[in-house]
Amino acid sequence: MTTAPLLVLCALGPEVWALRGGDWRGSAGGSPVLVRTGVGRRRAGLAVRRLLGSAPDGYGAVVVAGFGAALGPGVLPGDVVAADGVRNAEGHLYPLDSGEALTRALKARGLSVHTGVHHTADHVVRGIERRALHLQGALAVDMEAAAVLAALREMRPALPVAVLRVVVDTPEHELLRPGTLPAGVRAWRTLRATVPALVDWYRQERAPGSADLNHPTSSTLPQEAS
Repeated sequence: MTTAPLLVLCALGPEVWALRGGDWRGSAGGSPVLVRTGVGRRRAGLAVRRLLGSAPDGYGAVVVAGFGAALGPGVLPGDVVAADGVRNAEGHLYPLDSGEALTRALKARGLSVHTGVHHTADHVVRGIERRALHLQGALAVDMEAAAVLAALREMRPALPVAVLRVVVDTPEHELLRPGTLPAGVRAWRTLRATVPALVDWYRQERAPGSADLNHPTSSTLPQEAS
């Protein structure tokens, strides 16, 4: 049976652009399906439900990728944060065991990677709020991932899924401050450089002997997470 393509979800056009130009050769299922969902939980959730509703068996795995912000010290602009869990603004946690395998794939490609919880906010997080979220155990922040995982849990809970963010700004260098543009260019290049690692991760997920969509692997979204 032919492997279905990888579905890659991004909030922004520049994120899709960066990933589209990466080296996808050898990707299981052929060329990936790259989709811009728009910014925010509502748009991301609607996009996933539309995609899965129109092609229920059309994708072999899902990756949420793009730019994000670091919440604590030790993470630099251009670093990658692979999620081992995503927490929404209401405090519900979606564990992701794919974080470890994705981290290994990214490190094998020479990237600087951190593994930890992503917090999905409903607004841009700055200042003291960043510190508070870091104290609660989060390493990075975005505005879409939790909504994607909620939709997947509802519609395709056995679908393998991974989440990564390339850091654009940090508590020491927040957006709209001097230095943001160079950090943005660095992050864009790094996001493109993650593509071979995504290919490696998906190939591993779909390798002979791995579980199929009816038998969740360790990188699938749990049925229940709270």
